[in-house]
Amino acid sequence: MKKLRVGVVYGGRSGEHEVSVASAASIFKHLDRERYEAIPIRIERNGHWVLDGHVPEALSAADIQPTRPTENLKPVEASAAVSPARLDVVFPVLHGPYGEDGTVQGLLELADVAYVGCGVLGSAVGMDKAVMKILFAAQGLPIVPHLTLSKREWLGHAKDVEERAAGALGFPMFVKPANLGSSVGISKVKSETDFAAAMDLAFQFDRKAVVEAGVPNAREIECAVLGNDEPEASVPGEIVPSREFYDYEAKYLDEDSKLLIPSPLTPSQTTEVQQLAIRAFRAVEGSGMSRVDFLMARDTGQLFVNEVNTIPGFTTISMYPKLWEASGLSYGTLLDRLIVLALERHREKQALRSTR
Repeated sequence: MKKLRVGVVYGGRSGEHEVSVASAASIFKHLDRERYEAIPIRIERNGHWVLDGHVPEALSAADIQPTRPTENLKPVEASAAVSPARLDVVFPVLHGPYGEDGTVQGLLELADVAYVGCGVLGSAVGMDKAVMKILFAAQGLPIVPHLTLSKREWLGHAKDVEERAAGALGFPMFVKPANLGSSVGISKVKSETDFAAAMDLAFQFDRKAVVEAGVPNAREIECAVLGNDEPEASVPGEIVPSREFYDYEAKYLDEDSKLLIPSPLTPSQTTEVQQLAIRAFRAVEGSGMSRVDFLMARDTGQLFVNEVNTIPGFTTISMYPKLWEASGLSYGTLLDRLIVLALERHREKQALRSTR
């Protein structure tokens, strides 16, 4: 049987470059060499696309070495790197802006090549936490009280913004860049004295910030979703962070955070998480895969949908593959399913009419 040529696109220009490299290394390690010919497609930090055959090997973001100089490398045109003449399917494993936000998905649509994961709309909405919350609210999903603020608004009316946030949300609150992942640029604000620094940090990464009310004594629950028109939800997992909340360092750089898989939830809570995860996935027009994150008030058990991650981490310690492994799908089988879903969706799109 002819091997499928799978282009794994990784790296990228976002602040999650190292996580992407580690995710790609794990995917290369687990792709069945009897079924697939894996083609590495690296995007350097400066945006250059490189086809030098280099396969990443570091399985942890903490082990990623500084990017090699690119002077002697020969960048290629992005459209040539993902040409359907040389690839059967593309597996984008780009976390954050310029990869998870619909930009690369748009390129792949124009190239008319099958690709793993959400389409342009689902990817764009899944990246923008502010728009995502609007869709969640429209579908009646439970979300925490929040404000969306622009950088211009903050620079011009900082005192008014601070007073509005304190009055509407109270303390503690969380300040996040609207378009980023892996907890990059997120701060927990305990009082007025912390607010300005948190806003300044968030606006280093995006021109829009989301400020959310803190959930008292919150539990962090995650659920993986897999599928196209008939998505399935995994068993839920729970994160016990090594730090005050599950920030970038707790996720990728230290080893003291604990992942409880499955989460110690009641049967009814487990069902509720799974149902809400599928509803959130559908609310953003998801396809292929997503990880849906929740906050649960420990005292009351009230659940809040926090966000959908359309290209979740695929490192050796990432929740998405671990949740499916606990649900009965090995890492390799999960990759098989994702590739099948990508090809299935691509065939359906090709069957559509493009003329009157």
